[in-house]
Amino acid sequence: MKKAAIIGAGIGGLALAIRLQSAGIATTVIEARDRPGGRAYVWEKDGFTFDAGPTVITDPACLAELWRLTGHDMAEDVALHPITPFYRLNWPDGTQFDYSNDELSLRHEIAKLNPADIAGYQRFLDYSASVYEEGYVKLGATPFLDFTSMVRAVPKLARHQAWRSVYSMVSSFVKHDKLREALSFHTLLVGGNPLTASAFYALIHKLERDGGVWFAHGGTNRLVAGMVAQFERIGGVLRLGDPVEEIETLGDRATGLRTRSGWSDRFDAVASNADIMHSYRDLLGDTVRGRRQTEALARKRWSPSLFIVHFGIKGTWPGIPHHMILLGPRYKGLLKDIYEHGVLARDFLLYLHHPTVTDPGLAPEGHSTFYALAPVPHLGKLPIDWQQMGPIYQERILDEIERRLIPDIRSRIVTSFHYAPPDFAQDLNAHLGNAFSLEPILSQSAWFRTHNRDDMIHNLYFVGAGTHPGAGIPGVVASAKATAGLMIEDLRL
Repeated sequence: MKKAAIIGAGIGGLALAIRLQSAGIATTVIEARDRPGGRAYVWEKDGFTFDAGPTVITDPACLAELWRLTGHDMAEDVALHPITPFYRLNWPDGTQFDYSNDELSLRHEIAKLNPADIAGYQRFLDYSASVYEEGYVKLGATPFLDFTSMVRAVPKLARHQAWRSVYSMVSSFVKHDKLREALSFHTLLVGGNPLTASAFYALIHKLERDGGVWFAHGGTNRLVAGMVAQFERIGGVLRLGDPVEEIETLGDRATGLRTRSGWSDRFDAVASNADIMHSYRDLLGDTVRGRRQTEALARKRWSPSLFIVHFGIKGTWPGIPHHMILLGPRYKGLLKDIYEHGVLARDFLLYLHHPTVTDPGLAPEGHSTFYALAPVPHLGKLPIDWQQMGPIYQERILDEIERRLIPDIRSRIVTSFHYAPPDFAQDLNAHLGNAFSLEPILSQSAWFRTHNRDDMIHNLYFVGAGTHPGAGIPGVVASAKATAGLMIEDLRL
């Protein structure tokens, strides 16, 4: 039996592990932290359960497929709840927009802003459906290993004006400023700036419209636990709390791994779900390939980081939906501050997660769990002292929520803490504290992204946000499918 190792037990790494183990490849996953999940980590404090990162599950079919590979049902391990509305967008002037896939309700919401934009929205939906078919269905799980594969995709990219930004494309269909924001913010969920991310990312709208938006009962961490259960059920091995320190190589082959504890083993193939800069700079730093790729990656544009405030409060809030987007007085200006200028602005664009409105068991009875997430510049653009700034910024965010949603929030807080860019750098080895790996722009997509199989070390592979197709749960699960196809074929030769 061939043996494979996967560095990192994030969702992408676990999805790859399930596929390899299902194909009869003895697979071991080595995770540095005390729990699996990667960015989908979890904390339990004072009776509250706090998901660390991704909470929006779309395209549940791509997850269910991981169980069907061995004749199992995802429902054995994971219960998914549909979320409606998908998101409630809220502006400082009190305007609200409930975004869902209910046709009548959505038309009503658009008409509240601008009735003339209903027809334009339909044209945008047609465009989104077209790029979804080309970009996700046909190419999402297809590895781009050579430039020829990129050339073949050029006609499709040109036909859909992929050089334009999502915001630019949305603006060509609808005229109301708030509706333009409502239809373009989605790229922020995968680390992309709506003003610069390729219009191909408009496929997210169709992905959500067809597959819905879901939440795992017990939190995203229960999806991770379910994936681990499926992996171990079919014979996979998971090692926790032991960081990999070196990918061992000989010539153009990876031969095995060595961890901090001194454990080592030989493998026929190695895949990394770790941060791609960490993989090349730190785990392959003694190799020519590692040094060259480190230099190349240093010239890339990296996604921003995040500042997340987790808080558990007294009381229940049925009027606050599961997902809210609290927009500020600026949109374009704020995005430029985050992505270009490296400014920590006074205003925000917040994603508010309120899971207890769907699953009350995530907090003590009569209490609620929340987190508020703000995109912020990464450490390369904003090298400030977050130990000093973190508590100040947390209070600013709570002030905003107090003004707009929960007037007496301070008196209700039972527990709170924040997670800042240095935490991403320390806990996840994320280069510059990035939250989504490479920024998803056209010149860093498909073939221009880290390849699913290394060009020089022929049995070294990559999975997760740093490789094709990119970040987000559907993205990393699709990357696992692409990488698994390569590994299974190569290991059977």
